[in-house]
Amino acid sequence: MYQFSYADIMEDAPEIGRERERAAFDRALDLMRIADRPDAATADRTAAAEFTQKLWAVLIDDLTSPENALPESLRADLVSLGLWSMRESNAVLSTPGHSLAALIEVNASIRDGLR
Repeated sequence: MYQFSYADIMEDAPEIGRERERAAFDRALDLMRIADRPDAATADRTAAAEFTQKLWAVLIDDLTSPENALPESLRADLVSLGLWSMRESNAVLSTPGHSLAALIEVNASIRDGLR
C-alpha cells in the first residue's frame, strides 16, 4: 500500500487535492448539520466534533509546514480559523445545547473558497 503526504498530493495534482479538501469539508458539514438538529443524539454531536477536529488538525499541520506555498498571512488566518473551529468543536462536546450554526457557517465559507 502506498502512502503519500498531503504536501506530495498538493504538489503533484493540486486540483485533486482541492477536490479532496472540498469532500472532507462536505463530510464535516454533513455531520455538523445532522448534529445540530434538535433531535440529534450525543453520538451524532461527538462524530461531528471529532471529524471536524481531525480535519483541522491535518490542515493546520500542512498550513504550518515550511513547504506550504500559500502566502504567510493567509496561512495564519486559516490556522486561526482552524483553531477556532477546534475550540467550537470542544464546546459542542462539553455543552449539550451548544449550537453548531457558527461552526457550520465558517466551515461552509472555507469550503466554498476552495472552488
